[in-house]
Amino acid sequence: MNEPDPGAALLAAVASNPAAAPANANAGAGNDVAGAAVAGAEVTGGAVAGGLTLLPAVDVSGGQAVRLVQGAAGTETGYGDPLEAALAWQRAGAQWIHLVDLDAAFGRGSNARLLAGLIGKLSAAARLPGIAGSPGIAGSPGIAAGGPGVAVELSGGIRDDASLAAALATGCARVIIGTAALENPDWVRDVISRHGERVAVGLDVRGTRLAARGWTSDGGELLDVLARLEVAGCARYVVTDVTRDGMLSGPNLDLLRQVCARTGRPVIASGGVSSLADLRAIASLRPLGVEGAIIGKALYAGAFTLQQALAAVRS
Repeated sequence: MNEPDPGAALLAAVASNPAAAPANANAGAGNDVAGAAVAGAEVTGGAVAGGLTLLPAVDVSGGQAVRLVQGAAGTETGYGDPLEAALAWQRAGAQWIHLVDLDAAFGRGSNARLLAGLIGKLSAAARLPGIAGSPGIAGSPGIAAGGPGVAVELSGGIRDDASLAAALATGCARVIIGTAALENPDWVRDVISRHGERVAVGLDVRGTRLAARGWTSDGGELLDVLARLEVAGCARYVVTDVTRDGMLSGPNLDLLRQVCARTGRPVIASGGVSSLADLRAIASLRPLGVEGAIIGKALYAGAFTLQQALAAVRS
């Protein structure tokens, strides 16, 4: 007899019912750093006009949705079927999903076929009655009018022409390149020139150094790599503080400010979000260039619901 998956049950409850979140989901809101995002601002390449774009994370390992602690292999907590996780966030109002193939990132396998099918099913579900999301996201890279109501950014193990072509062929809105941007700068420069807005670079930071290959090896100095990517014309950066990922310890606002001070390109924040106050603090950096925030552990752990989060950054 198969026992119910407690992670999947919690995910469904939290995604669909705000009352399922802990009563302290708004704790700390009164201490928010600088209020919400600038009203009326447009998110470049995002699905939300005004406010901060929120991207619920669906990390996949062994065909299952999981969360890691500081990105370390072996720290997985399972949350069931990744399609059900993505559909839950879509029903709750997400217009972007951050989808990661952890096995590909660690070089220990691939979930490519599963993730391609997942992206296709998200597109189909968006056209069904009762599914949140607009009939199309006009102006979003890779998303045509009349297309899916949720956009996907896809990451994990995209390091050569074959893996890039396979990722782009899934119909995702954009891909995130990490390790290759550190180890193969000439290739990444060419990819950026050919695909523009459909390519973002992930800057996974530990101190002042970048982490590569599933965060298991050193990738050089952050500012040196950032300067090189600026010359290459990188369209967007996803900035993660590795030490805070999955820790619910708060975002590294200083790191985000540091990156924004050195680029005019949009930045997506990742790592450490634990409360609505954290999201408001990130949203306060919108004028500096932070356009979005990836949320993982806080949503899966029920710290707040996605509906509450969306309301917090739109207020």
